[in-house]
Amino acid sequence: MHPLDNAAWRALQGPQETLAERLPLAARYQPQVAPFAALPDEPTPEAWDDLRALIGAGHAAVLFRRDVEVPAAWEQIFRGDGVQMVLEGPVRAAGTHAAGPRAAGPGAGGMVIETLYERDVPAMVDLVERTQPGPFLPRTIELGTYLGIKVDGGLVAMAGERMHLEGYTELSAVCTDAAYRRRGFAQALVAAVVDGVRQRGETPFLHAAATNERAIALYDAMGFTIREHIQVIGARAPR
Repeated sequence: MHPLDNAAWRALQGPQETLAERLPLAARYQPQVAPFAALPDEPTPEAWDDLRALIGAGHAAVLFRRDVEVPAAWEQIFRGDGVQMVLEGPVRAAGTHAAGPRAAGPGAGGMVIETLYERDVPAMVDLVERTQPGPFLPRTIELGTYLGIKVDGGLVAMAGERMHLEGYTELSAVCTDAAYRRRGFAQALVAAVVDGVRQRGETPFLHAAATNERAIALYDAMGFTIREHIQVIGARAPR
């Protein structure tokens, strides 16, 4: 398998192992960091047993990969389709919005992209709740660098890094408050996160729901290409 076909497993066995809880044949991010669990490329019954022991009987795991079937003894809670996109070439400006400084709002002057820290987590969680880009937990910020744009002291847009495996870093939590969309904020933040990933000699990638045509079109315009179709699977361990 290509490393990105099972990115969470390789992240949890590699660069992000300090944020993992692991047994020999199963792993997951620490619960306050991210909701994802992982199994080896070829999950055996023993691997599913390890996952059950790791999460606890009756509890749920979220798997983020392709080509995995939930055992009959487990309850499949949901299965959603997504796309995995990779940026192999240079990042491009999308549409009419350049990826450089732009006005952040009336009287706010030029766009300022700043690094977000633990003190910003309540505002980050609030923005995610309003915009629903995907899961963001109290310790998700520990996964990598997160950047944001503030207007009058309030966080209105952000983007950051999530899964990190050898040679690749995932972009995540790309979101903008509804009142500040169509100003190039998302493009500027994605470009800035990509720059940081590239400075480490790594390849940026990201995931989007297959139904999120607007986001896919934006990333396509910026130079990302679809490399694979994946699934997000929720499964509950037998009691």
